[in-house]
Amino acid sequence: MPSSSIHAPPYSSTDNISPTSSSSTRPLRASPLIYDIDSADDAYELHSIAPDDGATTHDVTGLRARAGEDAGLLPSPRRFSMSSAHSDVLYSAKEEKKVLKKLDRRLVLFMALLYCLSFLDRSNIGNARIAGLSKDLNLTSSQYEWLLWAFYITYIAFEWMALMYRIFPPHIYISICILSWGIIASLQAIATRFEYLLILRALLGIGEAAFGPGVPFYLSFFFRRDELAFRTGLFISASPLSSSFAGMLAWLITKVGQGGPISPWRLLFLIEGFPSVLIAVWAWDFVPDSPSTAKWLSRREQKVAGLRLRQERQSKEGSSSAEKYLATSGQKKGVNFGEVLQALKDPKSYLTAFMFFSCNVAFSSMPVFLPTIIRDMGHVSLTAQALCAPPYFFSFIVVLLTAYYSDRLQSRSTFIILHSILATLGYTTIALCGYYQFPSIWLRYFALFPAAAGFFSAVTIIITWTINNQDSDSKKGTGVAMMNIIGQMGPLVGTSIFPEEDGPWYVKGMSVCASFMLLAGILAAVLRVVILRENRVKERERRKEFIGIPLEDGIVAREERRAFKLMV
Repeated sequence: MPSSSIHAPPYSSTDNISPTSSSSTRPLRASPLIYDIDSADDAYELHSIAPDDGATTHDVTGLRARAGEDAGLLPSPRRFSMSSAHSDVLYSAKEEKKVLKKLDRRLVLFMALLYCLSFLDRSNIGNARIAGLSKDLNLTSSQYEWLLWAFYITYIAFEWMALMYRIFPPHIYISICILSWGIIASLQAIATRFEYLLILRALLGIGEAAFGPGVPFYLSFFFRRDELAFRTGLFISASPLSSSFAGMLAWLITKVGQGGPISPWRLLFLIEGFPSVLIAVWAWDFVPDSPSTAKWLSRREQKVAGLRLRQERQSKEGSSSAEKYLATSGQKKGVNFGEVLQALKDPKSYLTAFMFFSCNVAFSSMPVFLPTIIRDMGHVSLTAQALCAPPYFFSFIVVLLTAYYSDRLQSRSTFIILHSILATLGYTTIALCGYYQFPSIWLRYFALFPAAAGFFSAVTIIITWTINNQDSDSKKGTGVAMMNIIGQMGPLVGTSIFPEEDGPWYVKGMSVCASFMLLAGILAAVLRVVILRENRVKERERRKEFIGIPLEDGIVAREERRAFKLMV
């Protein structure tokens, strides 16, 4: 709740309040402010919106009659509503908290589950490699790199599909994506030649490109900008969690499959790929297109979820007119190509994209090469599968903590810079150990922990920051598409820096990852300077707009200027 909220005193059911009233009470203004109305155990948020007829008077009548019996939490002497077409723009802090909990538990966790499955299906080729894939298909180091490239080439080529979330109903679009990659991932189990597996990896890239890159954009349909980092963190944290799970599952499948009729790597692809096919059926009915279509929210909760976002959109517009409110109150479909062009011209879009590129060099290489790297440290293949899990589980915890505190402190750049430094130190330690051939296996192993946690956490905040920097759905979609088109070039570098010939030390690959993680931190610092300068310019412009306008305690001006600022 904003610190500048007005706490209204109790009124009788016959009171009328207008801007020209001479009463001692404060007038209700038509503005994007939230007016607090304290009660015994709850505060109701009153979003003051001008009525359709242009009138400026707000009648104080009965809260329960307007907001519904389920919202009647105030004592009877303190009942409020507004005599406008938008008189239902009223909800309690308890209601909002309940809606957020449901969105987190149902929507965000389900998206995390889907991303867990998709990341598992793209990266389990690393586990399959040391489980017999290279031996059975006679793969060279160069051919293995092509299998990795095939996925990312198509993944990059179809990044523009992030915009499809605004064109097709998400429940249909997401379900088709899940079904396609589930079938393709499962079919890898029957590949008998390098060429067949290459085609399947390319098709897998298309299926996953249509889903993963656009999910943070999709989550912005349900959450405010200052809530998005933690939700994106929950979503992205599925990648280290799935990698941790993949290591243990690969260990189990390899152990069970040894000596069986099916090669362990084929069993691995089948067991980890087919569940997505089943989940696709569930997603069709479970995934909502917008807050108003979420079947697991009550009708009142759907309204509250939508009203939260309407208030934020109106604050971004910096206007209190009914026309602007109505223009932003609905979830319009389609793409505004004028806004797309604006996003393409915005330097912030390119800075976040190249940050994403830098982090992706490490983000893409670690999951597919870590089993081999750990094996070459001196462990047998079965032990290497199990030792992959701890660094990823540590990363999972760090990602959640980073996302939580990034939202709480309303800071993005600080956390990216911090984690880029930690990851750089981790990779540099491993590279130096290799360069001087320091014999300690465990020093190199434990240096993987800050390296992995660093790039996973930085990627989470970069994705969120990209969305925070844009003020409309079309700009957000374009920003996400640009971030992924440029950023996903990183894996083309990352998947080629750990050739088998460089083992067991992999000095070159570790040095390259260290350099790019450091570059990500430098770019974050540059973007911070750019945004601070832009905010100062906008602050001066906003002050000019409010010159000569009588404002009670300057509250409206402060609130609108605050909402207008970009996040650093």
